[in-house]
Parts: sequence; structure tokens; C-alpha cells
Amino acid sequence: MKIFIDSADVETIRKANETGLVDGVTTNPSFIAKSGRKFTEVVREICSFVKGPVSVEVMAETCEGMVDEAQKVAELAPNIVVKIPMTVEGMKAIPVLEQEKKIHTNVTMVFSSTQCFLAMKAGACLVSVVLSRLDAIASESIILLEDAVTIKNNYGFTSQVLAASLKTQNHVLASLRLGADIATMPDTLFFQLFKHPLTDAGLAAFMQDWGKVPK
Repeated sequence: MKIFIDSADVETIRKANETGLVDGVTTNPSFIAKSGRKFTEVVREICSFVKGPVSVEVMAETCEGMVDEAQKVAELAPNIVVKIPMTVEGMKAIPVLEQEKKIHTNVTMVFSSTQCFLAMKAGACLVSVVLSRLDAIASESIILLEDAVTIKNNYGFTSQVLAASLKTQNHVLASLRLGADIATMPDTLFFQLFKHPLTDAGLAAFMQDWGKVPK
């Protein structure tokens, strides 16, 4: 499973990227706004050191507007994937971008199994199933993720299932068990994956005993 960092904080992304275990980045308008910097400046900087896909969202509401905006965004760097909303207009834009313009897309704000199906049928490169927002309203996000993987496998769709906005290690485990292609998470969760109290205790004991070894 690939790991994408969900952020627009350049230094945060850089620190995670230095581990060699990060495969890409996902951003959104809220992250960009929080950075306090110009949109193009942030995107270009992230793309300059992240080798994998960097998802950047368009804000137009019509198919024509999305296609036009996507082309401009894609010109910023060769590894940009354009995030398209799960709407009728968005699904109309997907084949135009993927097939005619050769621009990869990531369908965002997907919250149902039928939406997953439509995004895959439209030909999106990535389909983002947003787990944390579903959990917040007591909807079982893991069932949706399982459905997304099943739909992909049942019909041979080429879209990659992206488990989006993971907030807990249980989300990560579920994504791994169900066979999600990609998981996006904040840097805080990414670095939690390295930690375990038994690892810390064992290393501390080794260090203490090592101090007793004659040098």
C-alpha cells in the first residue's frame, strides 16, 4: 500500500519524505489556505522534492471550468494529479481529462459505494474514500472501503482505491487488510506507525545493559 501525506505544509511533508517511505502527497483548499502562502508557490515547492503524485484540487463547478482549470494546474509540475469533485459535472470532466488531455485525476468527496462505482466507471485514476468524515457522523467507513475494493475487483476497473483522511492506526490496519491501493494521512499519524511501547522499552533496556559492558 502506498502512503501519501495529507498536507500542504512544506516542512512537514519534507520531514516525512526524508524517510524514503512516502509515495506522494494529497492537498486540499483548506490546507493551502492554512499555509498562508500563494497557491502556485506551495504546489511548485512540494512537487520539486516529492517524486510521486501530488493531488491538487480544482474549484470550478462546471465540466468546462474544471477542464480549463485542471490544464492550468497540471502545467505547474509533471507529477500533479488533479482532484475532481464527485458531482455530475465532475464525472463529465473525468474522461475528457484522462483520455483527451492525458491528465490524471483523483475523485474526491466520495462517501457512498455507488459514488465509488461511478468514479471508477468514469475512468478516474484515483478514487478517494474519505474515512474520517464518515466516522464523524457514525457511518461505518470501513464498510465503504471494503465495497470500493470489491467493486474494483469485480469489474476490473483500473482506478486505484485511495483510503483518504486516515486519523488512526486502526484506519491504517483496515486499509491494509482490505487491500486499499493508497492511504493518505497527516504526518502525525505517519510517524505514529513507527512507534510501539515495547520497542521503546526494549531499546531502553538494551542501552542500559550496554552501559554495563566493559569497554
